[in-house]
Amino acid sequence: MRSPRLAALLVTLALALAACSGAVAPNGPPDPSAETLKAIGLGKDWNWQRQATPLDLGVTHTQYSLDPDEPAEARQRGLDVLANNSGGWQNIHLMGFGTLNPEPSPGTYDWSSLDQRMQLVKNTGGRTALTVCCAPDWMKGGSPGDTDWSQLEKAPQPSHFDDYAALAAQAVQRYPQVQRVLVWNELKGFYNNDLNRWDYEGYTQLYNKVYKAVKAVRPDVQVGGPYVVLTSLDPGSDDASNVRGPWGAVDQRALDVVDYWLANNVGADFIAVDGSTSTTGGTVATPADVAAQKFADLTRWIHSRTPLPVWWAEFYPNVPSNEEGGASSQASAASTLATVAAYARSGASGALLWGPQGSDLKFSALWTDSTKPDGGQPTPLTAAWQWLVPRLAAGKVEVGHSPTQPLLAFRAADGALVVNLTDRPVDVAPGHEPLQPWAILLSHQAP
Repeated sequence: MRSPRLAALLVTLALALAACSGAVAPNGPPDPSAETLKAIGLGKDWNWQRQATPLDLGVTHTQYSLDPDEPAEARQRGLDVLANNSGGWQNIHLMGFGTLNPEPSPGTYDWSSLDQRMQLVKNTGGRTALTVCCAPDWMKGGSPGDTDWSQLEKAPQPSHFDDYAALAAQAVQRYPQVQRVLVWNELKGFYNNDLNRWDYEGYTQLYNKVYKAVKAVRPDVQVGGPYVVLTSLDPGSDDASNVRGPWGAVDQRALDVVDYWLANNVGADFIAVDGSTSTTGGTVATPADVAAQKFADLTRWIHSRTPLPVWWAEFYPNVPSNEEGGASSQASAASTLATVAAYARSGASGALLWGPQGSDLKFSALWTDSTKPDGGQPTPLTAAWQWLVPRLAAGKVEVGHSPTQPLLAFRAADGALVVNLTDRPVDVAPGHEPLQPWAILLSHQAP
């Protein structure tokens, strides 16, 4: 008799094979996950809700991401993962997070690393977003020609805002493939310590100059901000707002950034924010969908203030303290899918996975670390993410929750995906093995 762990391993193997082919052959062997999903029964009592708007998923390339100097076979495996619906959108930073200083001295450009990353997006069929962050040293008090990477997160001086806006304009002219620009990253360097709040005035001044410079040369490019972290605090903390839930309370200082930017920007095509499910005190609500409810609640809060599309530029689904997060973590993968479901139900328009290449970060990735010879392998998230990307973008997915079990499901006309949101096995039906903790079952057959 097979053990539950062995049965789960066999299901995972079947899913990996199905993901490689994109579908189960009509005359092939039975899809084991389809049989399990049939036993679970995705009935009307699952509280189904069609996604509120098309949802674009994508990735942000970071320090190491399928670079040419990686072991060839590992890199190719990663490229195959990325090209197979993994990065509908691919986001690159203007400087840092894998790219070099694009203008080391005034008027002297080095586009080599950006050229390489832009070609990666082209080769893997992605749509290109550019985060215009960070700034060359000479724009923030350093010497021309020098690049001190320890000062990467320092903001440009106001006297160089025009220079930075001109650099952003140069970039979108050089790369016609760029369709979306996110202005700066998490307000790095824009904190007013004297007032104990974000310098949203300074950030918005920079944003407005970049917006006008980009639109002057590429009016087709969509531009957005303020890319602020919507930090969760434990209730009762200083600066906790009234925007709260079982997941915590949002820092009022972050909400003030959103309100000021909305009132004072010269134009915007979308609003970008980011956040995690953990509070600053380390609390993570359970099950995973309760923690992920933060993203739905805040998407709706933003929509109560603006009709702009909401893009989550980064999102970090933390796992409970008794679990280990990371690229190969089943708990991280299940928690990530709970977050995607929250986006779909609440009307978010986009979400970018930070760092699709596995690293030491304790969050999901789409392939294992391809700087290692055995890297570039799919992760527990990969097949489910690849199935969701085109279907969510088309607006054809329904999301449901079991009325009796901690189970989440996505369904479309050509398949279904079920996630165990907990660290406990979930009984399915007599004669079927329980769903293992954090299990993810994907069927390419209509439910």
